[in-house]
Amino acid sequence: MPQLNPSPWFAILVFSWLVLLVIIPPKVVTHTFPNEPTLQSAEKPKTEPWNWPWH
Repeated sequence: MPQLNPSPWFAILVFSWLVLLVIIPPKVVTHTFPNEPTLQSAEKPKTEPWNWPWH
């Protein structure tokens, strides 16, 4: 029963986790968005109440 031989599958498991935990996170962390969000002013805009007749 060759599927019970852990040597090739253990190496595949270790290398896949190595890639997932060492190589990929720095690539994801250094990703920058093309449009950085701008800071909104702390001053709230003045709003006028609506003078609509409600029927």
